Amino acid sequence: MHKFNLIATCGQGIESILTKELKKMGYQTETENGFVRFSGDQSDILKTNLWLRSADRVKILVGEFHTLRFDDLFESVKKLPWSEFIGWQDSFPVSEAHSRDSQLFSVPDIQRITKKAIVESLRLSTGHQILPEDGKLFDIDIRIVKNNVRIMIDTSGESLFKRGYRTEHGGAPLKENFA
Repeated sequence: MHKFNLIATCGQGIESILTKELKKMGYQTETENGFVRFSGDQSDILKTNLWLRSADRVKILVGEFHTLRFDDLFESVKKLPWSEFIGWQDSFPVSEAHSRDSQLFSVPDIQRITKKAIVESLRLSTGHQILPEDGKLFDIDIRIVKNNVRIMIDTSGESLFKRGYRTEHGGAPLKENFA
């Protein structure tokens, strides 16, 4: 089975709790600010989305690279193995994009160029010139911090704190996984 580089995101300050949860489930982890890295296959993605209590989302890390220009962003995103994750008929909006302390700061341009690069990559790898985007949904998340790019695919759908077991909401402004 294919192993994926995975990232479980969480609120800042509770990374150690998420790390303990993942280690208890048998994963080797690397903790960073706001997320924890680990690896696993498809069954691990399902398992962590189902059982992690302190995570906001579980994402597949598609690639990381350094860039200073939009041309380089396009070429670097295009080189990533998109056809391993996304089919030619699938939908893949670049729904999340963030830039902080970087040369590339226009979020709409980052989203547009990332989408264009993924389309070009899929066209080249699949041979299909038209991508209908009427299949499965794959939300793309790109983050640029100090010119370092991290591009991911969200596997959680709706945020994990909205699991739906609570139908009544109290006055506390906390997410369920934070509480």
